[in-house]
Amino acid sequence: MSERRAARHWKGQPADLGDEADLGDLLAHVARGDQTAFERVYDEVAGPIYGLALRIVRDPAQSEEVAQEVLVDVWRTASRYEAGRGSAMSWVMMLAHRRAVDRVRSAQAAAEREERVGRAATPAYDEVAENVQNRLEREQVRRCLSTLTDTQRESVTLAYYAGYTYREVAELLKVPLGTIKTRMRDGLIRLRDCLGVNH
Repeated sequence: MSERRAARHWKGQPADLGDEADLGDLLAHVARGDQTAFERVYDEVAGPIYGLALRIVRDPAQSEEVAQEVLVDVWRTASRYEAGRGSAMSWVMMLAHRRAVDRVRSAQAAAEREERVGRAATPAYDEVAENVQNRLEREQVRRCLSTLTDTQRESVTLAYYAGYTYREVAELLKVPLGTIKTRMRDGLIRLRDCLGVNH
């Protein structure tokens, strides 16, 4: 690694990524906070994540939420990916599968609780704990979204909740692509800090 590239690496600036960089290489850069690498990861995995979520959850709106949560997970936990334990795409899809199954279980648990209304049955502790944890995680993401500037929140919401690419967000908001990328980078860094994630 050249001195210049090493300096950029340690300062958290994006390293030069060739067109041939694979998903595993990109995740290694994402783990160091490289926004450019994350954009490429997003472009590569957002569609498959949503497709898997939709097959499991079977509800487009909830599948979009699951996909957004998974993409935040990828940004927050990229450092946990270990190349020796499988492909990068398999790791990402494992995160997606876990989130989607959790969402289905949560919905099923809610339906079962409704059926028990009027009866004296008490929900099992682990079921309550799981649902409380899921609700707390969603509330934490919502709370952290509220700490972003209006322009950052608008861009992040369009990209992760509505599923638009960065270029589409730029076209929708009639803002240069570079500006959108800056808003996304700054917004995701702020989200990561708010969520208490350490590299």
